[in-house]
Amino acid sequence: MKKTTLLFLYGAVLVFAAVACETLLPGTPANDALLDGPIAELTPEQNALFLAGDAAFNNEIFTPATGLGPIFVATSCGSCHAGDGKGHPFTTLTRFGQSDETGNQFMHQGGPQLQNRAISGHTPEQLPKGAAFSNFMPPANTGLGLLGALSDEQILANADPADKDGDGISGVPNWIAPPHFFKSQWYHKPQNDKYIGRFGKKAAAIDLLHQTVNAYKQDMGITSEFDSEDPINYAVSGQAGDLADDPEVSSAKINAVVFYLRTLKVPVQRTADDADVMSGKALFMSTDCGKCHTAQWKTPQSDVAVLSNQTFAPYTDLLLHDMGSSLDDGYTEGTAKTSEWRTPPLWGLGLSKNSQGGRVFLLHDGRAHSVDEAIRMHGGEATKSRGKYVALTDTDRSKLLKFLDSL
Repeated sequence: MKKTTLLFLYGAVLVFAAVACETLLPGTPANDALLDGPIAELTPEQNALFLAGDAAFNNEIFTPATGLGPIFVATSCGSCHAGDGKGHPFTTLTRFGQSDETGNQFMHQGGPQLQNRAISGHTPEQLPKGAAFSNFMPPANTGLGLLGALSDEQILANADPADKDGDGISGVPNWIAPPHFFKSQWYHKPQNDKYIGRFGKKAAAIDLLHQTVNAYKQDMGITSEFDSEDPINYAVSGQAGDLADDPEVSSAKINAVVFYLRTLKVPVQRTADDADVMSGKALFMSTDCGKCHTAQWKTPQSDVAVLSNQTFAPYTDLLLHDMGSSLDDGYTEGTAKTSEWRTPPLWGLGLSKNSQGGRVFLLHDGRAHSVDEAIRMHGGEATKSRGKYVALTDTDRSKLLKFLDSL
């Protein structure tokens, strides 16, 4: 073989290898393509607390020796929130047992969450016969601190339970009985000893401590000083807990995780100055999508200085809306009706596929596989808005979708 031929083949191999490596090992994602990371201007002490919470959330994997179970869904926080992004079908949770405001009638059979895994010597749960249920896909975690910093008065200002303006859109808060460890803050405005929920598919968690304590117990079977009893399904395992001493995680670690969630950075809109994106935003508003997906908020004073007086655009009103019969699973939490769901924030929507295996799974249970499909599944209070969206020209609809993909 001639020398020139060998050189040509050698060069071709190098080019192929370079292309293959670029495909298999892509470059570092741009900062605006990442959801994890702290908000800017944390103090050194706050940054240390953020990192402690980050390690607990993303790196700690529980075992039976460290308190996992006895029944559980996942072995770590991060396993359901890859890169602090949305979950996917394999991380979907099943909630069951409550069908109206009278509360959960299946607590003695493992409610409110199905733990479909168990440590040795224990039996995983099965869905009780006759129990209402719904599948919940884990949400993205970013920007939660700003949502938590809003006052109840700000949220209530957008509520219109009697639809006084006649636009067909009401919006109501979910009033939640607080857990014993809940501490009311100046920005809370209770009603009949209940507080506005703002986190979760049904807005059933009042604050991030409430959400975190519930997740540790219901998802991983991990007890804390805030909730020190193992999750037990009396129907399948009697009163037997696991062998680890309770509480299985310290209050300091729980508080670090809460601080981590409060101070995760806000998703950055990409290509905001693109002409089609700007047109798409205008169409989003003109089709009345923004009546529920409220674009702009400003936080009041917060105990975390960098969360104070911040203007941000999550595209949610944190209220419950009736989404129609097609999205009614017959299950609910708190005072929400079975057809009511909290308006999910849209920021980070365009990055969903990064944590969902390259595909998109939207709505509360992931049933929609594109943004277009999710919009077309809107009913109830969103029926008129959906009709306006469907009536758009293909070009305008593409612009609206391009705007949503930029979030």
